Amino acid sequence: MHVSEAVRSRRSIRAFLPDPIEQNVLERVLTKAQQSPSGGNVQPWHAHILTGEPLARLVATVADVIPQGRAAHAPEYAIYPEALEGAYEARRFGVGEAMYAALGIGRDDKRGRLAQFMNNFRGFGAPVLMLVHTPRYMGPPQWSDIGMWLQTVMLLLREEGLDSCAQEAWAVYQKQVRSCVAIPDDHVFFCGLAIGRRDPQAPVNTFDVPRARLAEVVSFEGFAPAAPSS
Repeated sequence: MHVSEAVRSRRSIRAFLPDPIEQNVLERVLTKAQQSPSGGNVQPWHAHILTGEPLARLVATVADVIPQGRAAHAPEYAIYPEALEGAYEARRFGVGEAMYAALGIGRDDKRGRLAQFMNNFRGFGAPVLMLVHTPRYMGPPQWSDIGMWLQTVMLLLREEGLDSCAQEAWAVYQKQVRSCVAIPDDHVFFCGLAIGRRDPQAPVNTFDVPRARLAEVVSFEGFAPAAPSS
């Protein structure tokens, strides 16, 4: 698979098939992903990868506290800035509404929206969940390194015919994650990454996710004007 095809075909999958994923495939992906760039070659990423009974135990542990609502939330960092506004907030709101529309869940269907939210904490049915963490003293540059590593992992998964969904949502239940997985106390739990094969028939995996036009986010300076096409 060409890199361009991996980038084009990668998306956040929210309905997975139950097919198991072999450990050797994940080891192959993650070994290759060790070539990801990081400032000073720090390589600040750490992960636990769950499947089978350990994953089922984590899902059940979180399910026990979901009825408590926000009272059970205890993220160690702000997943979104409080001041998110303008185009940034519009994009976030827009993709959520597009997802609910694809699922046939109306704006007034609070029960349906809650059920979809809870599906986050089943990993959308993925057979594998990777839990990512890093030492607390790491700063924004190292967090960006983790993002580059995650993107590399996600593209390499596409090369293997696999799919993924990066889930910062798991961070709100970091206490429950820590009760099931031995994340060091001096590490911040960052996110989950659901891994598996997409259900190609699920509407939630096929709705359009618009991207900003290049001119909205990038400017070019000092380049010669493009030659007119003949």
